[in-house]
Amino acid sequence: MAMEPGFHWYVVQTQVNAEVKAAANLERQGFSIYFPRYMKRRSHARKVETVPRPLFPRYLFVGIDVESQRWRAVQSTLGVSHLVCVGDRPAVVEHGVIDALKSREDEAGFITLVRRAAFSPGDTVRIVDGAFVDSLALVENASDHHRVAVLLNLLGRKVRVLVGADLIAAA
Repeated sequence: MAMEPGFHWYVVQTQVNAEVKAAANLERQGFSIYFPRYMKRRSHARKVETVPRPLFPRYLFVGIDVESQRWRAVQSTLGVSHLVCVGDRPAVVEHGVIDALKSREDEAGFITLVRRAAFSPGDTVRIVDGAFVDSLALVENASDHHRVAVLLNLLGRKVRVLVGADLIAAA
């Protein structure tokens, strides 16, 4: 997007779980909105699904041309808690931040997070939830970002178990 002379990006803090409502109401008033989201893997009741989540919970970016738009209207927009300000002026987002975020979007418009294996083979970990909670295990393989193969000491022998990467912590 070509930057117009008075156009800058600013940060809006939304009410709890009201990012989508705030974005829709700001767009309806003619403001440009950028609401970065990513896909989060969620497990619930033996069901695993991928759901969109805000990259910055309770925050979104609003593009305002301070020369031609009434920026104070943002403060009273439904779903908005407040416009982040320095003193009595909105705080400008540093040039290039929005472009850097947008450059990490996939074809569906979601931010791609860089996932690194948190554990290496041979690391000792503690299982923090599930059937083996509080058990110590040895990481056997951590190539998958969602599941990790660990060796549990059960009944005097090592048993290989796949656990969710979010269910283990460093021992």
